[in-house]
Amino acid sequence: MIDGPYFVLTVLGVLGTGLVAGVFCGFSTFVMRGLAALPPAQGVAAMNAINVAAVRPPFMVVFLGSALLSAVIAVVTVVVWPDGGTAELLAGSALYLFGSFGVTLAANVPRNDALAGTAPGTPEAAAYWPSYVREWTRWNHVRTVASAGAAVAYTLALT
Repeated sequence: MIDGPYFVLTVLGVLGTGLVAGVFCGFSTFVMRGLAALPPAQGVAAMNAINVAAVRPPFMVVFLGSALLSAVIAVVTVVVWPDGGTAELLAGSALYLFGSFGVTLAANVPRNDALAGTAPGTPEAAAYWPSYVREWTRWNHVRTVASAGAAVAYTLALT
């Protein structure tokens, strides 16, 4: 059984990765669908505004904090190698670090940057918008599942 400070780290891992999974799930299930239903100029403008708002402390503390916490959990797990939950702890860390944080850096952020480089009312923005929504949402599904999987893995490590 995991106990002491290691227990606290794992519970915080469950909480952080679960919160991020919830944010990503909301985007995958209704936010992106709502934005896609708007005329391209409005959808592009709204998504650009959301992307600016997302990189402020309330979300970034949870998102980056969960990445840092996942890395700490992985390192401590390898160093301490607890009697129980080792596979679950390493799986949870890998899921979040690669499937959520890594996918964000490799797939979602570049698409956000490309969208930010288009002016909302231009033909270029209108042409890019449908593929942006489709591809960004597809990668967001991956982030959602990975973050939720990390929360589940950390929870299983506690049992």
